[in-house]
Amino acid sequence: MKAFLTIGLLFLSNSFMVMAWYGHLKFSEWSWFNKLGLVAIVFVSWGIALFEYMFQVPANRIGFNQNGGPFTLIQLKVIQEVITLIVFAIFTLFVFKTESFRLNHLISFAFLILAVYFMFKK
Repeated sequence: MKAFLTIGLLFLSNSFMVMAWYGHLKFSEWSWFNKLGLVAIVFVSWGIALFEYMFQVPANRIGFNQNGGPFTLIQLKVIQEVITLIVFAIFTLFVFKTESFRLNHLISFAFLILAVYFMFKK
């Protein structure tokens, strides 16, 4: 149960992270957002990133084996990185619609899955 909760929270966290880091590139299509300066855009991104932390910190606390969770610190980090790339790929394909998946992308995802496999192998 803690494993699924941790992974779910990491997906939520990374959804906000991707929006905070890259969403402003899409928001620039909105006329009111285009009028903002860089400092204002940074603050908007920080506001979105606050929600990232609201999910990331609990995910790590719940999932960390020294707090009774199922994952080591290294495993948590690898899971988080893979989730980040999955969320980023989905975000890019559906929000920007300027990118396309190619064979090399699929191969790289296969290697990421292998990385997770080897991370959990005893």
